[in-house]
Amino acid sequence: MNQRWEWWLGIVGLLMLIGSHYVGLFIAPPEAMMGDVGRILYAHVPTAWIGLLTYLVAFIAAIGAMMTGRAAWDAMVEATVEVGLLLNVLLLVQGSLWAKPTWGVYWTWDPRLTTCAIMVVAFGVVLALRRQIDDPNRRLTLSSVATIIAFVNVPIVYMSVRWWRTIHQDFSSPETVSSAMVTPLRIAAFGMLFLAISFVVRRWRVTLHHLEAEFEAPDLPDPTQPLAVED
Repeated sequence: MNQRWEWWLGIVGLLMLIGSHYVGLFIAPPEAMMGDVGRILYAHVPTAWIGLLTYLVAFIAAIGAMMTGRAAWDAMVEATVEVGLLLNVLLLVQGSLWAKPTWGVYWTWDPRLTTCAIMVVAFGVVLALRRQIDDPNRRLTLSSVATIIAFVNVPIVYMSVRWWRTIHQDFSSPETVSSAMVTPLRIAAFGMLFLAISFVVRRWRVTLHHLEAEFEAPDLPDPTQPLAVED
């Protein structure tokens, strides 16, 4: 039971999301400029916050994997990249749904949108690389390096609305949101955090189980090579 706390945390997170989204949709006032369209911020903003945070954990895990060579760190790289990529794709879908009534198009090559799309590709390459390499030590090294390289784009995504001219709105935070919207937004953010932690820990347990089996597996003879015969 103690090793399955992530299930309960995920349930709590899901309930927090449901409650906060209900308040955001039906109780909180509409956004001053966008009206009811702005209610998507209760889903979109927490997805962005927690997605970037998950990638940060992946970056830290990649450094840990390279420094120690331990399967636990390597498993965390895979788990956080998977969950981060899921949130990243969800972020783009939410952004497209928001963009259509706000900007008139589902997609435009805005700096924030473009760098987010690059982020999907970069971390997608990390997972693809892990699937193509059978040797666990080589996979740990190369995928860790790829994760660190992919993470370079994360602060660029975050700062893109400040560094370039963009039609995307500036940073959202409790300080930039009306007080009536802060509470459901904050609850939604913690709900998304708890749900992401639950997913990451579950994936980490499963991945670690497979990786430990790989690292402990004995070297088997190559069946294509002739057997050595003792004199």
